[in-house]
Amino acid sequence: MDRMRSESRHSVTGLTLTSELLDPVGDGGALLLLRVSGDLDLVSADAVRARVRLAVAEGCRGVVLDLGGVRFCDSSGVGMLIGVRRLLRSCAGELRLVLPDARDGGGCAEVHRVFNALGVRRLFAIHPDPASAVAAATAARALGAAQ
Repeated sequence: MDRMRSESRHSVTGLTLTSELLDPVGDGGALLLLRVSGDLDLVSADAVRARVRLAVAEGCRGVVLDLGGVRFCDSSGVGMLIGVRRLLRSCAGELRLVLPDARDGGGCAEVHRVFNALGVRRLFAIHPDPASAVAAATAARALGAAQ
């Protein structure tokens, strides 16, 4: 599997984005694995949205957002996730989220709380770790390529 990695830090927002472009099927398309650390709020959500839009413009149709390092998430962060899901669906793509179980020491207990309070969990394909999310995305892409 080919990989290309980049990292960007946004000092104003305290957000760190680490991205890997994967080519799991070998069909020339790519899958973006984007690890998000810090606060996902009104100020920082734009950085995530911009990175996903850039990937879609470059041909990515699959995005895995690893939210395991998110300490805080508000309704702006959730709204951004819903918008990213809509963008990917509009171009026959898919969004998968990584949300480790908060009891396993994951830093995303706040994301679980917000998702439950807003009732949006059902909108997303949620996985406990990046490996399972990438594997599921890869399998879905391979199935789509075979049809």
